[in-house]
Formats: sequence, structure tokens, C-alpha cells
Amino acid sequence: MEKLMISGGRPLHGTVQISGAKNSAIALLPAAILAESEVVLDNLPQLSDVAVYIEILEDLGATVTWEDNQIKINPSHIKSIPMPNGPVKKLRASYYMMGALLGRFGEAIIGLPGGCNFEPRPIDQHIKGFEALGATVSNEHGAIHLHAKELRGARVYLDVSSVGATINIMLAAARAKGSTIIENAAKEPEIIDVATLLNSMGAIIKGAGTETIRIEGVKELHGCRHSIIPDRIQAGTYMIAAAATGGNVLIDNVIPKHLEALTAKLIEMGVKIEELDESIRVIGGGPYHHVDVKALVYPGFPTDLQSPMTSLLTQAEGVSVLSDFVYSNRFKHVPELVRMGAKIRVEGRSAIIEGSKLNAAKVKATDLRAGAALVIAGLTVEEGITEVSGVEFIDRGYDHLVTKLRSLGADVWRQTE
Repeated sequence: MEKLMISGGRPLHGTVQISGAKNSAIALLPAAILAESEVVLDNLPQLSDVAVYIEILEDLGATVTWEDNQIKINPSHIKSIPMPNGPVKKLRASYYMMGALLGRFGEAIIGLPGGCNFEPRPIDQHIKGFEALGATVSNEHGAIHLHAKELRGARVYLDVSSVGATINIMLAAARAKGSTIIENAAKEPEIIDVATLLNSMGAIIKGAGTETIRIEGVKELHGCRHSIIPDRIQAGTYMIAAAATGGNVLIDNVIPKHLEALTAKLIEMGVKIEELDESIRVIGGGPYHHVDVKALVYPGFPTDLQSPMTSLLTQAEGVSVLSDFVYSNRFKHVPELVRMGAKIRVEGRSAIIEGSKLNAAKVKATDLRAGAALVIAGLTVEEGITEVSGVEFIDRGYDHLVTKLRSLGADVWRQTE
């Protein structure tokens, strides 16, 4: 078992390069199988979730070449084989295989997904979309069975503005017959990224990034080359880490507009922010003011940064309130922070956070973003060594974490027991 060991108390200084977006990559990889020829993706993050997806693509018969931050996928020989178990159980976003395989072959058998277990994320809106397009869907022994003689365009209204459902329906509709309209669609930048790839492959998709997406189905898609957008959540995590340690860090290879909600809150706290074309400088030091934060769907404050933000708010004066209106139970990191001396209590959808000095402790990451929160907390501790277990969760979303933090002056290392 691996642990992250953190000897904190050192302000972060320097420049950190942000990788391609995890939440884009895990949708772009299955999208590639809709093509009839090779798809090349640049700026691919080197994450464990990406490795699992490559395993899934190879099991289907795709030829995959992955070197550094580029991947080449030749899907010309893939087949829609049943996948009730195996790699699909290892990550939540394996549900994108449903839309991709349904779009290309009209059928799919995919085991219900795994991944982080902070709260159940039902796929009822995905299924609603598939059925509207003409597919029959059933749950048999823990696997979703989908079949359609012919997919036909339809109007789909999402009861919840779901990123996963929006992308999945988009994948299936790209090769359906006729026009599809997705209403109350999610607006996240990753959806625009997927639509950009599909359009480069020959799809006709308009309105991605708005609440109404229109898709004109085409008979066939071809290969292309596409560069994945920067990871706004990874960027936000390093921004928060820089502020929490009172550092001075240039976050490079970012799209500042994607981080506006976080930037606004950091400025409100008293953090100095300098925005450039493709980078953001964060200058911390405090004292920090208490603030209230509400995690909402994009363009609101990201729920994926709620956990890291909790750690930063322990360094603010007074009492802050952090509420999550996307997931009601995403506070499993709180007991671990309390173990480090944080003064936090959870009331319903909100965490009430009183400024406090944190101490070194042995803590456990229970999901990806909770792990990031504990790393940030450990970086603020002035004496002792913080031990963070559950590293496998962190590796799902932060590539080269130790290397990047050490390049900023942090005393961080992995230790195997």
C-alpha cells in the first residue's frame, strides 16, 4: 500500500504546467470509437482512469498507441462485445461506452460503473435519452443491456442538468437518423470539448455549452486530430494549494474563463490573482477573510473543488459556510480534516468551517477530490509529517502530483508499506 508523506509549512513557489482535462479525456476516448478511422488525441493526461479506458478499448479490438501525452486510436476493427464485468467496473465514466457503442453498433452490454463512492450517481437521465432515441434498455444482473434496430433523432428534456447524460446522449445521437435536441443540457467546458471532437470527425452539433444542443445525425464519422482542453479542476486545485500555503505560483496552460467562479472567491478572501492569456498567477499570504461558497453546476463554483476549498477555508479568519448544491453527501473528507484539528461541522448540504491551525496526522482519502483536500491540508501543517493513504484515488485525477509539488518546493514523497 502506498501513502503520500507530506512535511508541510513551506510556501509553494514557481510554475506548474496543467495537464489535459480528466473529465474530457474519459469522454473523448470512448467518443473515438464512433469513427471509422484513426483518431489522435493530444494533451492526454497520464492518469489511472485513462489507462483503464485504454484497456477497455483494446478489449473491444481497437489498436491503441499511447506515448507521453498523445494517443492514437484506430477503431476500424472494434466489435461490440458484452462487457458486464472487468475494467468497466473500475471507473464511473465507463457509462460513456453505452452511448458510443449504441451509436456505432446499435447495441451494448455494459456493467454498472464503479469509481469514487462519495454519492450514488444514477444514470436514469442517460437511459431516458437512449429510450427517446429508440433503444430498449434493461438491467440484467448488474449490467445495462441496450439494443436499437435503428436510432432516430428525438427531443430529450433532461430533468437534471447532467454532464454525463448530456455527453452520452450526444454520443448516441451523432450517428442517429434525423435531428436530436437536448434541452436543459449541461454547459460544462468538457461538453464543448467533446462536441468539438465529434464535429471534427464529421458530426453536426450546435449549441454545446448552452442549455439547448442540436445534433443532426450522420451516417458515418471519420478520424481526426484533437487537443484536449486544460484541466480546470487540476488548475483550481493548484491555485487553492498556492493560496493555502501563502505561496506565489504561476498556473500555466489554463483557460482563465473556466476558473472565474474560483478566482472570484479567492479574491474575495484576500488572495491576489493575476490573469494572463493562458495562465494565472496566485499570490497568497493572508490574512484571509471568511467567505460563503456555494457549489453549483457550471458556470457556478465547481463541486469538484468543494473538498480542496474546505482545506483552504480552515486558514481563513472567522467562520465560513461551504454548501454543495450538486451532491448532498460530498463531505467525507471532513472527518479526516477534523482528525487534523480542523473545526468543521456538517449540517445538511453545508459545512460550517471555523478558521483553525491544522496538525499532522494519519488520514485517508475516500475519493479523488477528498484526497486533494487532504494533500492541501498537509501542505499547511508547520510541524510533523502528514500521512495520506488512499493514493489510488488521487492518481485518478492528478498526474505527476509528487513531481509537480516538489518542483514548487513542497516536501512530498511516496512511501510504500
